[in-house]
Amino acid sequence: MSSSDNFDQQFDVIVVGSGGGGMTAALVAQSHGLSSVVLEKSDKYGGTSAVSGGGIWIPCNDDIAPNGGSDSYDEALTYLKTCIGPEVPVERIEAYLKHAPEMVRYMRNTFGVKYTNVPKYPDYYPNKTGGKDGQRSMEPVDFDASLLGAEFDKQREAFKGTLLMGRIAMTQREAHVLFSRSPGWVMLTVKMLLKYWFDLGWRFKTHRDRRQVLGQGMVSALRYAMMQKNVPLVLETGMDSLITENGRVVGVNVIQKGRKLRYGARHGVVLACGGFESNQKMRDQYLAKPTTIEWTAAPPINHGDGILAGQNIGAALKHMDKVWGSPTVRKPGTEQQITLFIERGMPGCVAVNSKGKRFTNEAAPYPDFRDAMYADDAKGNGTAPCWLIFDATFRYKYPMGIFLPGQIEPDASLPKNWLDKVYFKAGSIEELAAKIKVDVNGLKQTVTDMNGFAEKGVDPQFGKGTTSIDRYYSDPSVKPNSCLGPIVKAPFYAVQMYPGEIGTKGGLVTDAQARVLREDGSVIAGLFATGNTSAPVMGATYPGAGSTLGPAMAFGYVAAKVIAEEAKQKPAQLGAAA
Repeated sequence: MSSSDNFDQQFDVIVVGSGGGGMTAALVAQSHGLSSVVLEKSDKYGGTSAVSGGGIWIPCNDDIAPNGGSDSYDEALTYLKTCIGPEVPVERIEAYLKHAPEMVRYMRNTFGVKYTNVPKYPDYYPNKTGGKDGQRSMEPVDFDASLLGAEFDKQREAFKGTLLMGRIAMTQREAHVLFSRSPGWVMLTVKMLLKYWFDLGWRFKTHRDRRQVLGQGMVSALRYAMMQKNVPLVLETGMDSLITENGRVVGVNVIQKGRKLRYGARHGVVLACGGFESNQKMRDQYLAKPTTIEWTAAPPINHGDGILAGQNIGAALKHMDKVWGSPTVRKPGTEQQITLFIERGMPGCVAVNSKGKRFTNEAAPYPDFRDAMYADDAKGNGTAPCWLIFDATFRYKYPMGIFLPGQIEPDASLPKNWLDKVYFKAGSIEELAAKIKVDVNGLKQTVTDMNGFAEKGVDPQFGKGTTSIDRYYSDPSVKPNSCLGPIVKAPFYAVQMYPGEIGTKGGLVTDAQARVLREDGSVIAGLFATGNTSAPVMGATYPGAGSTLGPAMAFGYVAAKVIAEEAKQKPAQLGAAA
């Protein structure tokens, strides 16, 4: 009996996971003449990609020169090798730099999935050799949700924190203008509000914005392309294990709405089903302590299924102690924490440990900030979690994760039971320190120091505001340093920050062709991985905005091309499955 007789369904390529990397792999496989299917455990498609910023970090992308910038392969390679170090084989880094811009071009020309770069968004380490003050990060072009029809209702919704007023879509470029209060931000706000509310026909259908951007734009465009190309998406179908024959992966066992089924893959299985941030057992096993699923900013959907399935057939793992780290805050009524990408760079705030002392540059890239929390906590300073302190001026002008600026969402509009539980408020620094149980003398001295730094425009402790990435989300109207402002106006506020993440990093070891490897370096035939199911090409670092989704899509693209080439050279011959 052949394997095909044992399968409930069979395709050339099976993709597990419906995020950006998975849908890219399925589409590219189909474009090379292979039948493909995307299997999704949840009843919603899009995964963490759908709730993300949707950005992809693409050196040497086609938009750089038209926007007045410049980049080169050598500059990008030098930058990545400097950031990543020796932990990732250079062949994988080179593969990414080669295929990433190629992937963007292919997805645009073949499927109409379009991206545009964000000229002012700097690399996260622009001062390193080869780093850039902009141009390498890209975001999805706006997508009209009405094109999806009924499929739009099956898409995972955006986090409200990525929407203006919790409803209105905004691009990365628009968010930069709005939150940094750049010239024209008021008119832009009015324009976005009017466009949303005067879309009357759509308003009667749903509260969700017709205009899809960020992760919603990415996922919408990919799903629409799948619909146009007749690539099936099967929801509520979770992978239970991989099926192997003679050392080759030939399919997956799944549980589909309570039924156990076998899906056969003639040429390859691509695992693109996320990391393990929602699996407390794996967090306890691999991540720095303390750690809890309650701190994650990712939706509660990723339990390490792909990593465990690969490990069970001998796949090697790497970087399992690493995450795409970020400080997070808790907002009642949400499934997950809210990431503080923007707020920490604004003038008039300071992050402190339980001793009331600073421990890092508040405006540092979010993974570095999270790492600094753990490093300081390890010294016994009570930094996991820590506190962000700010005054009435900050509260009025800037967002703070759990609420919008006070001029839009004043304290009086917040739930009364949030006070001194979700956020803390006091008439003096001394009173605030007592409420949050932080050393009063330490906090008073820290605030005094920060006020002096703000006046001079120089932070001698941690250099806040000295790089373009520090200043990207700041207030250019504040001088002499747009990241430094005084903390002097009562009432004073505190919000607790946790060492969270937008996803785990560790996963299956893959080569430059996205093939999964065993501990001895040999290839597990028929098995590929991308995204957070695979160990990151970026290693322990985070070179720029989109360093998660860029590689996920690029290596999904690579995997599909490799599978197609192998299929031409040697058609899969499946015997009885093990």
